[in-house]
Amino acid sequence: MVFDFLQPVSEDFIVFKEQLPNHALGKKVAFHTVKEFPDLEGVDVAIICVNEYRGGDQENQKNAFTFFRKQFYSLFPGNWNVSLVDLGNIQFGETLEDTYFLVKSINEDLLRKKVIPIIIGGSHDMTYPIYRAYDNLDQMVNLVTIDNQFDFAKENVAFNRSFLTKIIVEEPNNLFNFSNIGYQTYYNSQEEIDLIEKLYFDAYRLGEVSHKIAIAEPVFRDADVVSVDMKSVQSAYSGNEKEFNPNGFDGKEICALARYSGISDKVSTFGVFDWNPSEKESILIAQMIWYFIEGFSYRSKEYPFGTKENYLKYIVLVEDEELIFFKSNKTDRWWIEIPFLDNKNNKLKRNTLLPCTHDDYLAACEQEIPSRWWKAYRRNLL
Repeated sequence: MVFDFLQPVSEDFIVFKEQLPNHALGKKVAFHTVKEFPDLEGVDVAIICVNEYRGGDQENQKNAFTFFRKQFYSLFPGNWNVSLVDLGNIQFGETLEDTYFLVKSINEDLLRKKVIPIIIGGSHDMTYPIYRAYDNLDQMVNLVTIDNQFDFAKENVAFNRSFLTKIIVEEPNNLFNFSNIGYQTYYNSQEEIDLIEKLYFDAYRLGEVSHKIAIAEPVFRDADVVSVDMKSVQSAYSGNEKEFNPNGFDGKEICALARYSGISDKVSTFGVFDWNPSEKESILIAQMIWYFIEGFSYRSKEYPFGTKENYLKYIVLVEDEELIFFKSNKTDRWWIEIPFLDNKNNKLKRNTLLPCTHDDYLAACEQEIPSRWWKAYRRNLL
């Protein structure tokens, strides 16, 4: 069984866990120990740490995740009804490809069991095997990265700066859409920025999201995989002094984005990568994971759409286009319909709903077509 390759959590942590208060998170979680492997029946979320940094041209760590676990499991849960397990660590294989295969296989197995994997650690290229885990699940994948770079670079860079190119061009191509949250223009070549536009992908600059963080919520609502590069966070908040970054998301913003990811009915894998397992950075990541799980506990079960009876329908005529919006009576969230073109060889098999904001509806009322609708419409024709 593929789970046999997982390394149990450290004995040092098990001793620490026993000393936690009874209401601490660590007392409500089943752990993979040297004595037993947790039962996955009825489990909602599984945490796995990955010790693999060769894709970022860095050395792998020893006992890298014990401090993270001590920080995370010392926290107190909210009013959650979430079954959580910690499956331990994936240790680096003989080759980088061996590690990729293990990450892919474990992720796929958990997805088949309807368990959401939270993958922590490793360089950002771990997103690649996570994406490949969907190959045999007969679905297209919407990938969202929180990153200050697009990772489309082609030459003279580590794989963690170019893995998205491989995702786009490699068969089988299951990528339906890619979205980036928080890119910083000076870290991206004009070629990469142009490619985003050419493929009708979505990208939001750091300042745009920081100014109004709620604009990112619909992006996560439509995501299958959310992958966080910790270099997108200011070093003043992350504690990463090895690769100092004066600009980026602050602590509250990155936790809000993690919560948006958790509350999305569609997100089925969440990962946090490219962090040096330092004590300071572990504290922030522990809080990010806490917010993701809190968001998960508040999922509204609005996806997939079985019926539109619980939605108000709004029709807006913009030039020659009839835009159809739906507003949920349950959460007040908005969607816009993307039409199916039966005379085109497009990716959609039927009309589908794209998450949007109330501001998108108001813009349509002012005769402005929402940019995400236009990109989605054009992307389906590629």
